[in-house]
Amino acid sequence: MGLTARIRTRDGWAVSHAVVTVTDRAGTQVMRAEADAEGAVHEPTALAPGAYTVIVTAVGYGPVASSALVTASGRAEVGTVTLARPGGTELPPPGPWTVDPAHSSVAAVAQHLGISSVRGRFTEFSGSIEIAPAPDEGTKSRVAAVIRAASIDTGNGMRDDHLRSPDFLDVEHHPEITYVSTGLTPVAPDRWTVHGELTLHGVVRPVDLDLAYLGTGPDPWGGTRAAFRATTELRREDFAMNYNQVLQAGIAAIGTTLKVELDVQAVQGESLPGGL
Repeated sequence: MGLTARIRTRDGWAVSHAVVTVTDRAGTQVMRAEADAEGAVHEPTALAPGAYTVIVTAVGYGPVASSALVTASGRAEVGTVTLARPGGTELPPPGPWTVDPAHSSVAAVAQHLGISSVRGRFTEFSGSIEIAPAPDEGTKSRVAAVIRAASIDTGNGMRDDHLRSPDFLDVEHHPEITYVSTGLTPVAPDRWTVHGELTLHGVVRPVDLDLAYLGTGPDPWGGTRAAFRATTELRREDFAMNYNQVLQAGIAAIGTTLKVELDVQAVQGESLPGGL
């Protein structure tokens, strides 16, 4: 095998339309290969020993170049190449953005019986983002979200009813879960910590989100979209959800922590275009 590579986005998706070009030290193209549906490149043609430049391109992504040294085996194992959308190293254009629930997800994962995980998601939510102009983007940008607690869905009706009960979310008395940001701290060129307050089960607590900005691009409906991924970890007892069942072996039926995973698409503007 002459050339192998895996092409991925920063959130782990395969880039099936990526093209890998290999040039020698004189800049002459010696190989060109396309990724398959899984974002993998397998080019069987052997390369002569020497130093090469490997360039990965794909429509809608910034190019990535790296060096490769081919030995007598004739193989160049590039490994995983991560492509980023243009604008992925800075926040989206200033102004209001509206979260698109149809192309976003709010999920939580809890440990079950100490050996596996139960994944749930909220199906009804809304959110808005306000990106402040530079240089105030880190201090004056804002995020706000509202989640309908009763929309919890774990794929099991009996379990969902229990989660809606006073043992957990108590949706009758606390129908909404809200998050309002209070600040933004950069931690890497395309990553931030969002500081904010989460209101859950009638309790307000400070919660930080680890935020990755995945880039901005046009959509098929004439708008501009920005993509984000955010994660955090919550302790149930911090929000007065102390119910648990302990098994004979002393193992809690449900873990005390929740891993929260947010995949967000936001549309530029104060509202969503019709028909999306």
